[in-house]
Amino acid sequence: MILHNVPEFKSADRSWSSVATGMPNEWYGSEESIVVAENVLLYQRDIGGWPKNTPFHKPMSEPQKAVVIEDKNKQDAIFDNGATTTEMRFLAKMYSSVRNESYKTAFENGLRFILKAQYENGGWPMFYPLKKGYYTHITFNDDATSRLMRLLRDIYNGETLYAFVSNNELISGAKKAWERGLTCILKTQIIVNGQPTVWCAQHDEITFLPAKARAYELASFSGAESVGLLEILMDIENPSPDIIQSVKGGIKWLEEHQLRNTRWDSFTNSEGKSDRRIVTDKKAGSMWARFYDLETGLPYVSDRDGIKKSSLEEIGYERRNGYSWYTALPQKVLDNYAVWNEKWGK
Repeated sequence: MILHNVPEFKSADRSWSSVATGMPNEWYGSEESIVVAENVLLYQRDIGGWPKNTPFHKPMSEPQKAVVIEDKNKQDAIFDNGATTTEMRFLAKMYSSVRNESYKTAFENGLRFILKAQYENGGWPMFYPLKKGYYTHITFNDDATSRLMRLLRDIYNGETLYAFVSNNELISGAKKAWERGLTCILKTQIIVNGQPTVWCAQHDEITFLPAKARAYELASFSGAESVGLLEILMDIENPSPDIIQSVKGGIKWLEEHQLRNTRWDSFTNSEGKSDRRIVTDKKAGSMWARFYDLETGLPYVSDRDGIKKSSLEEIGYERRNGYSWYTALPQKVLDNYAVWNEKWGK
């Protein structure tokens, strides 16, 4: 086995997501990366998935490793916050550099976990095995579904990084899961006056209707989670009339609900704390609220009491600064729409 040494890259100083897929190619296969990969293998749950918000790239002591091993059967494997898909993409990068069969086995077990967790209707819950509560909803939150769909597509399309997946059953399973996922995305799109609009961050797994999650995550139109879903649809070659209508409806809704000339503003409040607010600025571009009321179509924010407010100033400091209430991400799909529409929309 050839180990590449690149001591100038210190993965512990970065976020796990940036280490998993954003390091220079020569880093994957370095001694440091192999230590990180050992951590990722340790943390993989027996069912095949991984827990979220875990710094796999941080050094671990032997006692810490022993605790992780004891937790192998813990029921906390999840798709939220990029969990499971991020670890799988990292292992694929590692296997492409270091042909360690344990990386391939772990990746394939992760894929089996994804296939097993999918509902028959094509959606994915947040956790698997299922946990009671909002966790059973079809989860678009934090791009969980769109991340899964991209990974499945890359696998069944035989993208170079995933060409090592040679098990025909897994490849065909990935394709079928993607197709079911597509059906679910189209079924959950919110229809208003007969026209498709966007999506909620989570939808009921039985009725497909927008659903509530945490107290401040009410059923709504989502200006954030809808972006990843539209990107999935716009990446499809030779889209069907239903997909074309879905994309056009989503784009139209985003165009009509953008908050023009809007930006974040950081400031020091009267208590001397770093704070933030949304301001109007003629030089600024557009932003979108994360949540829009299903009845009025107006943007809102909320404290942990779940009461809708129209401005950040009306909610407490903790939620005002501890949640992503506004985003500029939809601008990306709007910018790409003209080319897509010229190719497929006419």
